Amino acid sequence: MSGKHVAVLMGGFSSERPVSLSSGAACAEALEAEGYQVSRVDVGRDVAAVLAELKPDVVFNALHGPFGEDGTIQGILEYLQIPYTHSGVLASALAMDKEQAKRVAKSYGMPVAEAKVMNRFDFTSAHPMKPPYVVKPVREGSSFGVVIVKEDQAHPPQVITSSEWRYGDTIMVERYIYGRELTCGVMGDVALGVTEIVPQGHSFYDYDSKYVSGGSKHVIPAQISPKIYQKIQTLALKAHKAMGCRGVSRSDFRYDDRFSEEGEVIWLEINTQPGMTPTSLVPEMAQHAGHSFGEFLRWMVEDASCLR
Repeated sequence: MSGKHVAVLMGGFSSERPVSLSSGAACAEALEAEGYQVSRVDVGRDVAAVLAELKPDVVFNALHGPFGEDGTIQGILEYLQIPYTHSGVLASALAMDKEQAKRVAKSYGMPVAEAKVMNRFDFTSAHPMKPPYVVKPVREGSSFGVVIVKEDQAHPPQVITSSEWRYGDTIMVERYIYGRELTCGVMGDVALGVTEIVPQGHSFYDYDSKYVSGGSKHVIPAQISPKIYQKIQTLALKAHKAMGCRGVSRSDFRYDDRFSEEGEVIWLEINTQPGMTPTSLVPEMAQHAGHSFGEFLRWMVEDASCLR
């Protein structure tokens, strides 16, 4: 058994706090079972002082959303010189910004959907592009703020310019891609299996279909042709390397096979801090590859470093 002291960072103060608490609790319990000394840290603004006092050997980053996966906490950990899991400052900031991530992906030859970035208050009575399209915040995760505008919708969605909107003023308007939701994780320099996500009772893979019991079904391996399966794996690994990711990441795709098996594969985004409960997508992929949840987390802890 290792005996290393691991501080598991969870909670935080983004909209994804509940998800992070769930990930962090599952990881802390599994790491204890693997023989690590674990400190659970519900992250607040005093996290640097808390970690300086705890003096852990490694930080397991189970934070999600802004502050936790956008390079901010990674910068604090670099400053404190505490080895940590997942990607470093630059890759985390880049992947969290959908506009910049899409630019990098496109420059590497990745198939991406046409999109435009604009201020939400520039939404008028006219559509910014021909429907159907998707509106999403530039720097949010877990499908927060995602709005799908259908072909027959006469006007842009009013919620984008309303006082209810809590996801920043910069939004991305992206061509809607028909088809199936596919995702693929990367562990180090190896692409894991491809999963198809089938929302149950939801029009798309929104927050509830991600985290509410029975909200979606995960099919691994995805029932697609070997050629498309391998293509998704290749693109996931390519995105991981293009963004400069380390440790574990997950890329999301749409696959439109309505007219042919070859269809259209579109890379949507990369997640540098994927969910980490035993039933989350990437741990399921790791299990499919022969790694138990505990073994998977042990690999992540032993892979941790600074200057990531």
